[in-house]
Amino acid sequence: MALAGAIAAASSSAFAEIVLYDQDDTTFSTDGYVNAFYVNSDVDRAGDQFDRRQSRVKMGFLPNYIGFNMSKKIDGLQLGARASFWVTINDSDDNGTGTDIDVRQFYGTAAGEWGEVLIGKDFGLFARSNILLDEMLAGYGQVSDTLGLVDGGGVSFGNIGSGYPYPFPTSQITYRSPVMSGFRAAVGIMDPVDTNDKSALGKAYQKNPRFESELTYQFDVSGVQIYSWLNGAYQTSENTDSSVKNITSKGLGYGVQAKMGGFSVSGSGFNAKGINPFFTNNVGNAVLRDVDSRGYLAQGSYRFGKNRVALSYGKTKDDGNGVVATGANYETRGVAFFHDVNDNLKLVAEYNQFEINGHKGNKLSNEDTDTFAVGAVITW
Repeated sequence: MALAGAIAAASSSAFAEIVLYDQDDTTFSTDGYVNAFYVNSDVDRAGDQFDRRQSRVKMGFLPNYIGFNMSKKIDGLQLGARASFWVTINDSDDNGTGTDIDVRQFYGTAAGEWGEVLIGKDFGLFARSNILLDEMLAGYGQVSDTLGLVDGGGVSFGNIGSGYPYPFPTSQITYRSPVMSGFRAAVGIMDPVDTNDKSALGKAYQKNPRFESELTYQFDVSGVQIYSWLNGAYQTSENTDSSVKNITSKGLGYGVQAKMGGFSVSGSGFNAKGINPFFTNNVGNAVLRDVDSRGYLAQGSYRFGKNRVALSYGKTKDDGNGVVATGANYETRGVAFFHDVNDNLKLVAEYNQFEINGHKGNKLSNEDTDTFAVGAVITW
């Protein structure tokens, strides 16, 4: 339920799963998230063939999903399980019923006084809190035309690639300690990511799993609630072809969020080497040798009654592995207004500016896309 809790925190409304069964120390419940936005994007890219103003009706940063949860107490253990099914509301142009179903979570847990062990598929630990505590999580975010998001049928990218990489769901075995005076640790072994060359004479391989971890610490100071985190990832990738160099992938994420009354201020960032600056699972199988990226995200929000206003600025500097071969800076600026009609219905209006500035004078890669989005979110 960590994800559902994060969505609840982002929406600042009461998030209550629907309990379908609760007997004999066994519960079964469901939760869900449905959203849609009217979107208008003004695209300005190098090349007149790209410049246009595009209207869409799409999902926001989070896809629509429905989740199911099971919990059973037996022999001194609290056993649990979760499955969540994520869908897009936009069918493909060549298939009128081509809506995808994405199973991002399918895991079981065993918990006791000693902590909790998770087995199965869930979001990774590196950059996890960076994204789940994003003030704009229930909003829209950036839709880079260079990345194909303006015309795409999936989600927007929020602050992915302009503040943090996306901690892709992956198969894992993860241990979480109990909360001790506000402190909690999580360590996991993940299915490794293929980051080495596809050599015609060899085979890329990983002797060891991908290691990820996260430390969190929550405390109060003079009425200010502070939540801080530090997370990371480490992996090595080799090749049976001795002419292909090995790759060491490592990343560090960090951040702090402070809340007092209706105010919330947060800052986060990451540094990575040999890791895709957009996706921690290396979508596209890019060769990540000697690739460095770093980014940060600064946000603030104020809640008054049923309303919340949020400001956001994020930037990622990529030295040559992202969309632009020579490297680029990716920046996102956004302002959003959230209104809670009730505990389960939220209205959202957002204005977002996204920029790509290519390195080494590569102006052909530059992009400026401004987006206005207005929509609604239903949770249960």
